[in-house]
Amino acid sequence: MKTVFFSLVVVALAAGGTVYYTKHVAADAVVSFRTVAVKRDNLLSTISSTGTVEPEEVVDVGAQVVGIIKSLGQDPSHPEKTIDYGSVVHKDTVLALVDDAVYKAQVDQARATLESSKADLGELQAHADQAEQEWKRAVTLVPAKAIADTDYDLDVANYKAAKANVAVGVATIEQNEAALALAKTNLEYTVIKSPVEGMIVDRRVNVGQTVVSSLSAPSLFLIAKDLRRIQVWASVNEADIGRICAGMPVSFTVDAYPGKTFRGKVTQIRLNATMTQNVVTYTVVVVTDNADGRLLPYLTANLQFEIEQRSNVLLVPNMALRWKPRPQQIDPAFRKMALAAPKTGPGGKQASSQPASAGDKPVQPSKERDEPSRVWVPAEGLVRSIEVVVGPSDGSMTEISGEGVHEGMKVVVGEGHRDDEESGATNPFMPQLMRGSNQKPK
Repeated sequence: MKTVFFSLVVVALAAGGTVYYTKHVAADAVVSFRTVAVKRDNLLSTISSTGTVEPEEVVDVGAQVVGIIKSLGQDPSHPEKTIDYGSVVHKDTVLALVDDAVYKAQVDQARATLESSKADLGELQAHADQAEQEWKRAVTLVPAKAIADTDYDLDVANYKAAKANVAVGVATIEQNEAALALAKTNLEYTVIKSPVEGMIVDRRVNVGQTVVSSLSAPSLFLIAKDLRRIQVWASVNEADIGRICAGMPVSFTVDAYPGKTFRGKVTQIRLNATMTQNVVTYTVVVVTDNADGRLLPYLTANLQFEIEQRSNVLLVPNMALRWKPRPQQIDPAFRKMALAAPKTGPGGKQASSQPASAGDKPVQPSKERDEPSRVWVPAEGLVRSIEVVVGPSDGSMTEISGEGVHEGMKVVVGEGHRDDEESGATNPFMPQLMRGSNQKPK
């Protein structure tokens, strides 16, 4: 008997709670719409990207000889210091010296060989003169038959051989001169000089280190040429690359200077695209002036490619184009037409009839102008739709136009409850007053 009585009490309490919630709590949870006014302003349509600040030209200085680094050159700006990171160098500034003992010995050896070949040429020339005289003497004896034919032939052969030996001697001298020039050149290569004017970005060698030049020259110094003009290499997605062209203005910022905006322009779109996780990106080169030297190589830049600028146009937040009402929220006079229309969002994709939750990926505004879409305006507790033409967007605001659209018009961007608006935002983790009660907190 007690069990039956207890069950009846539970059922009665549940029924009473349901009736109370329906009459008081649910009744007060009347939906209201959050709206914003259409405003008239200027719009700058941009494409966002990230990139890296790079020197306009970088020269990699290497060594063409083998040897030990004997010393580093003097810093032109600070003669008491040696060449190091950040040193400003001029053309032909001495960067480093390689031990030249071996190369000086090679120069001396080549010079001695050259002198020896010159002396040999003098001896060969004397033999040639002697052979020439004997040949001329034999020529005068031939008509008188005073010389045997064999002796005449021998004098001719000796003369020709002597002339050939002189020619060999001359060629040997030229060869030895070339060897001496090569030895002097290698000796000059022991003095490593800067080929351009610029700044040392990287020093990759120390005193006492052995450099070995074989098939490729070892890299010793990295010099950035003329940092007064600098580049930004931006990575642009394949979906946006078609809207970027040479000469386009660009603004960008770097974390090193918060609040400072730099200006540049596109000079090159490189065609050697890269693919990372099936995403294709192109490198776009942006040139900017760096006369003050504030931009340092290899800073990370956040770029805005200025695609199009619109003046004095009607703008709404992108939320107004993404929001979709439930069928029961639409004015009955417009409900049938709204439900029969294709449910497409501003990007041309199928849109949900439910408002996007905080975790949903937001639909991006249309990138193409003159694409039809709609906004919703409040109408006596419900909403009705207005067809609009979507224009460019800057990522937060979008240009709209169309019949019935005017400045100051209220458009819906979301929804809430009236009691929430009256009491303000509440914390779900704090105790709340019971809805429907007329009591006030004491």
